[in-house]
Amino acid sequence: MSQKLGYARVSTADQNLELQLTALKDAGCTRIYKDHGVSGTVKNRPAFGALLADIGEGDTLVIWRLDRMGRSLKHLIEINDLLGERGAYLDSLNDKIDTSSPTGEFVFHILGAVAQLERRMISERTLAGLAEAAKRGRYPGRPRKPAKQRSESGARAT
Repeated sequence: MSQKLGYARVSTADQNLELQLTALKDAGCTRIYKDHGVSGTVKNRPAFGALLADIGEGDTLVIWRLDRMGRSLKHLIEINDLLGERGAYLDSLNDKIDTSSPTGEFVFHILGAVAQLERRMISERTLAGLAEAAKRGRYPGRPRKPAKQRSESGARAT
């Protein structure tokens, strides 16, 4: 008997899963696996691993958005391939992707590539902004102590 298995994830402890959980329940998920405070860049996520161990023939993995499942195109494709090997499908609610059809599979690959491009562009802009700020003598984070204070306060005798 096929079932819908939901997966929800937030990256930090202060984020809330409720929006995702509500959407997954409304989509008819019989079980929902939750990773709280776990980055999508981490491949070994406890709840996601349990979900992959449980999913089988005819089942559907339901997620709120593609970035909840993985952060790189390569990782998303690996997961989708694993699902395909098990005869299971992927349904991404906000991305309107359902891999049970050839068109859905195609859209999955296109949107995964676009999401990866967006992350890389954000990273490049962030690094460029940090470099520009450094040229002006500005550095993010707490104010830095002068070198003399650092050596006096942080040095330990050995």
